[in-house]
Amino acid sequence: MTMSSFVELEGVAKRWNGQLGVENISLDIPEGSFTALLGPSGCGKSTTLRLLAGLELADEGKILIDGKDVTTSAASDRNLSMVFQSYALFPHLSVAENVIFGLKVRRVPKKERQIKQHKALEITGLLGYEDRKPGELSGGQRQRVALARAIVAGQRLCLMDEPLSNLDAKLRNSVRKDIKKLQRDLGITVVYVTHDQTEAMSMADTVVLMKDGHIQQVGAPEELYNRPSNTFVAEFVGAPPMALIDSSGLNGFGEGKTIGIRAENIEIVPKGTGRLRCSVNECEFLGSETLIGLNYTGASGLCVLKPGLSKMPEGEEVDINFNDENLHVFDDAGDRLVKR
Repeated sequence: MTMSSFVELEGVAKRWNGQLGVENISLDIPEGSFTALLGPSGCGKSTTLRLLAGLELADEGKILIDGKDVTTSAASDRNLSMVFQSYALFPHLSVAENVIFGLKVRRVPKKERQIKQHKALEITGLLGYEDRKPGELSGGQRQRVALARAIVAGQRLCLMDEPLSNLDAKLRNSVRKDIKKLQRDLGITVVYVTHDQTEAMSMADTVVLMKDGHIQQVGAPEELYNRPSNTFVAEFVGAPPMALIDSSGLNGFGEGKTIGIRAENIEIVPKGTGRLRCSVNECEFLGSETLIGLNYTGASGLCVLKPGLSKMPEGEEVDINFNDENLHVFDDAGDRLVKR
């Protein structure tokens, strides 16, 4: 375990009847950090979280929490709390009773329970809701009850499994800010599973992007956006995703490579002055800008962003330009190459 690591996974693998769950997962998670496990459905992010929680046992590798080997330890012995997608509240108990349920089970003295309950409800903005049942609360309030319950547990490590997926877009934005503020104020270590890149990129200090049971890249959100390690990362991170162009369509790059370019680094220029001639396939008005989708043989995801409202007829031919310094070069296997 490194000096800065609070949680460490070393070569962890999990399989079911020969089917891969995760393979060779190695991670160092510093104390007090916010780490997001990001990826599409079936990539292994929830399996990784369940292995860390002790809800599944690893077939290979080692898991350490605060220097202690917990690879074979029961979930109850790992000194962590969890917040689930489903809230996992008892419908017949009040908000207050839900929050302190775990403390009662552990026979924490009543006065201590009351102090912790009040603090947790205050932090989560739930004072005044103590006597309500979960059925009387909004989705966002119920998720905050689940957060309050995690807070009273007093653990330094909190695992969160898609906690916002049941909320509408407006509530997700609000509760996302609540969770990040709580994590910072309490100084706890959070490992957060999500398929939503907006959540991962806006909340996490470190993003772990996964695919097919393997880690594709680990880094700060800006690192995954600005220096994707492969074409999967390039296309997964960013809205719109990075466009990928076959190198044979660009002078000076030869063949067998893939060239990546972000929409904000492309501009439409007068005909005859651009590097590529494309045709318009759609215009998507986003409010402050318009996303113009483009067709070009040997390219995918090619588009350009223009400020404000812009209307261009489908099929219209346009020239686009971009600078070499903004290009990303990948080899024939899709892995990032050092620029020329």
